[in-house]
Amino acid sequence: MKIYRTNEIKNIALLGSAGSGKTTLTESMLCESGVINRRGTVEAHNTVSDYFPVEQEYGYSLFSAVTHMEWLGKKLNVLDCPGSDDFVGGAITALNVMDTAVILLNGRYGVEVGTQNHFRYTEMLKKPVIFVVNDLDDDKCDYDSVLEQLHDAYGTSIVPIQYPLSTGAGFNAVIDILLMKQYTWGPDGGEPVITEVPESEMEKATQMHKLLVEAAAENDEALMEKFFENEFLTEDEMREGIRKGLIDRGIFPVFCVCADKDMGIRRFMEFLGNVVPFVSEMPKVHNVKGEEVKPDASAATSIYFFKTSMEPHIGEVSYFKVMSGTLHEGDDLVNKDRGSKERMGQIFVVAGSKREKVSELQAGDIGAAVKLKDVRTGNTLNSKDADNQFNFIKYPSYKYTRAISPVNEADMEKLMTILHRMHEEDPTWILENSKELRQTLIHGQGEFHLRALKWRLEHNDKLMIQYDEPRIPYRETITKKATGDYRHKKQSGGSGQFAEVHMIVEPYHEGEDVPALYHFGNHEIKINIKGTEEHELPWGGKLIFINSVVGGAIDTRFMPAIVKGLMQRMEQGPLTGSYARDVRVIVYDGKMHPVDSNEVSFMLAARHAFSEAFKNAGPKILEPIYDVEVFVPSDKMGDVMSDLQGRRALIMGMSSEKGYEKLQAKVPLKEMNAYATALSSLTGGRASFIMKYSSYELVPSDLQEKLIKAFDSADMEDD
Repeated sequence: MKIYRTNEIKNIALLGSAGSGKTTLTESMLCESGVINRRGTVEAHNTVSDYFPVEQEYGYSLFSAVTHMEWLGKKLNVLDCPGSDDFVGGAITALNVMDTAVILLNGRYGVEVGTQNHFRYTEMLKKPVIFVVNDLDDDKCDYDSVLEQLHDAYGTSIVPIQYPLSTGAGFNAVIDILLMKQYTWGPDGGEPVITEVPESEMEKATQMHKLLVEAAAENDEALMEKFFENEFLTEDEMREGIRKGLIDRGIFPVFCVCADKDMGIRRFMEFLGNVVPFVSEMPKVHNVKGEEVKPDASAATSIYFFKTSMEPHIGEVSYFKVMSGTLHEGDDLVNKDRGSKERMGQIFVVAGSKREKVSELQAGDIGAAVKLKDVRTGNTLNSKDADNQFNFIKYPSYKYTRAISPVNEADMEKLMTILHRMHEEDPTWILENSKELRQTLIHGQGEFHLRALKWRLEHNDKLMIQYDEPRIPYRETITKKATGDYRHKKQSGGSGQFAEVHMIVEPYHEGEDVPALYHFGNHEIKINIKGTEEHELPWGGKLIFINSVVGGAIDTRFMPAIVKGLMQRMEQGPLTGSYARDVRVIVYDGKMHPVDSNEVSFMLAARHAFSEAFKNAGPKILEPIYDVEVFVPSDKMGDVMSDLQGRRALIMGMSSEKGYEKLQAKVPLKEMNAYATALSSLTGGRASFIMKYSSYELVPSDLQEKLIKAFDSADMEDD
């Protein structure tokens, strides 16, 4: 394969909702460009993109597939991304390392939630967008309706490049507005017959051509002046205007294809080769220091690893982008993240599972290496003259959590090793060993996401696992002041144990002063502050400890032991064993023994005194509340709102966003555990949501009673 220069390389992320036909389009593009000799199909499990066994099992793309093709003397690197929102990590990765987004639409369904989600990511990353309407041969395809949906969602920047003469089973021709030609295909697709626009379509085509010329001219002052003078632009001038419009996101071109019949593919690839921006024309990436890194082939070499996969019969394959310089086979590089040296033995260009060895890759290109010594996803490797580090990919928060454990407890270490490896393959699979919940948690984007992980563990690694409901990280606190005291005394021959602690507990509020006098019935306690400690708790909130002991009743050297006892009890709260928070403790009296008192005695006395006081101080359980945004079609809004209200949600607002409704709510985490599945069921997979932690709030009193009873019952069973 020839070596492509930076200004001959175009990087394209292929996006679209599940079922839009991305894998089929990729297959047709690879076949047209000669990378493969025969097109595979999703049904036959023989496509270039979906080559993992789990993808063939489910019939969906679950991982992004790196491919490349040569067309019109240009190299097109195409990253075929999963359509399911559960595997959004692949799309996020692709948009960060590629330069132009192609969003495929199913001609039957038009703009879907997946379309909106992907477009939203392109907005955040300021990437050019091309829309491609697929499945024009579907009997329920209505191209005009799809175009109207695009205009409603994305405004006047939507500019058709083509339109079909008809849709449905008879689809076989489009009018190309840019070239003012008609393209017609035979039953097997492939190379079209190109003719002049028929007289019957000339008026419509001319009107649309004029709109396209105006849109192209708007992105360049010189072109705009020429358009005003002559009212036309040459084909090359239009291409230049569209290219600039793509870079500025002022134009979103729309193409027509029928991927499974190989209709429209060549013309679309011609547009990619002639019009889509080159790597060198796109905004520059910045390293972690904020320095701009240009894709300059003559600069020092830096490569960024954006993807890792464990592939059948090969093992670990690491995919990278050459950020600057030129990478040669056999180069010695330094891993900026891990400090290790790495020799790049063989380097490859990739088309799915097919690899072709190359001698070098220039800045902007995409490549792969096999079985590297010490490289992880997200690492940067530099030549001796470079000092770059990149960290520009930000993944969305998880939406679905399950507790995970091996069926055979002896396999726990093996499970951890495999899960860490799988996180390298998909960073949106997140492993957490929760000390608080005493569970190993696996976080993901949805039920399907974790179901695929389970399938791989059980079929690829032969490790049987089980999922359980994750516990909720409740918090305990108090709502009023109370006192507690405890005498710990133990004598068993020789020196014994003795400690007595008297304390006040009360809710802690930032900036609130300590009263000089406390009243408990007829009992008054005078406070004389000897010392104050403020402890930021690892789980949130604070413990404020005040030493108010006078007359030497408790020696100062025992205060750290008392604090330790308090911290131990707050780590396992008296009500449900959950973390306690936001408590002020004042130790005001006690007793000690000159021989039998020690740190352990005061630690135990403090624990018991705190438990007694806490239970008398109006104890309450807090639950985590999350801010939730749901993007839902308007016809499903009522169902989704009713479901949320049944989950104790507080509806905060509603708004319309580019064809879809956005519902904002605050929802307890307990009610969100299976929400991804429920929302998909309610809307036929047409809705999506995001969630992030908001605050801790009091649980309803009836739920608090149930939680306390459940904890007491579990304690009795353990005893």
